[in-house]
Amino acid sequence: MAKQQQPKVKQPNVSVQKANSSSAAITPFIFDKTNYIIMIAGVVVILIGFALMIGGATTDHNVFPQEEIYSFRRITLAPIVIMLGFGIEIFAILKRPKE
Repeated sequence: MAKQQQPKVKQPNVSVQKANSSSAAITPFIFDKTNYIIMIAGVVVILIGFALMIGGATTDHNVFPQEEIYSFRRITLAPIVIMLGFGIEIFAILKRPKE
């Protein structure tokens, strides 16, 4: 009886790296330390804006205190501060870290 040869299957060429600390590639972070500091500042500004909106509570639920709810602080200042905070966040995301 003759031996049948099986066709050779070509194995994919995969290189395996050893897990040495010297040969392991260090992946850089997307953001730098300054980016994270600017992001935290943006979150603080947004929280200050929301804090400016709170208030206007009343003991009588049948009374609608228009001068407290429609004040300059709640209608104009707080949304501007919040949008400023979002602008700071966008700047922190788009700022390139120093190399």
